Amino acid sequence: MIDAESAPPTATRHGPEHTLERLIFFSDAVFAIAITLLVIEIHVPHLAPGASDTDFLNALLHLTPNFIGFVISFYVIGAFWAGHHRAFACAAHYSDKLVPANINMLLTIAAMPFFTAFLSTYSNQRVPVVLYCCWLLLTALLNIRMGRLATSPPVVDAHVSAATIAIIRRRGIATALGAGTAIIVGLVSPLPVLAQVSLLSIPLWRFALTRSIKKTA
Repeated sequence: MIDAESAPPTATRHGPEHTLERLIFFSDAVFAIAITLLVIEIHVPHLAPGASDTDFLNALLHLTPNFIGFVISFYVIGAFWAGHHRAFACAAHYSDKLVPANINMLLTIAAMPFFTAFLSTYSNQRVPVVLYCCWLLLTALLNIRMGRLATSPPVVDAHVSAATIAIIRRRGIATALGAGTAIIVGLVSPLPVLAQVSLLSIPLWRFALTRSIKKTA
């Protein structure tokens, strides 16, 4: 048994790998809380006693934009978490540059429930729709920064292939391009709600960028 006096110093017991794990665990917690808070913004409708089945159905129909916003943001945050997971799966060493970049990216994730609620409440109004897409673009850009740090020396594992790194980075770029597309649609379309539909371009951008990597290879 090792007593307090003979125990090795903290820096020896908890090296760079331990610090990297703490950063990942903290990030996972923020992602989990943010994605859970999304559903809290969907408030149960209040109906008078004796309300009919039709009244209940109409009340639920009025919540359709809220459910759409919830589903979109749930998958958006889930996609950012998956990208974060893939990038840090390539990381083997800690760098002080990771902390500020990661905190900045998590800030945008933590604020996503507010922008989702704002969008859901005013689903076809230009300012809320474009603001949501702009926030998504900011998150994507910060995520790109985070992903590049995690897949670059001295952080990245030396055994990770260049092709794997390229795929991870371009998936992040696809999200930014999709958000940019949605911003343009939200600004010029007579129906700003179509900007949300334009977010479906993210998988298309990802497919196009992945094909370009394979052709280059």
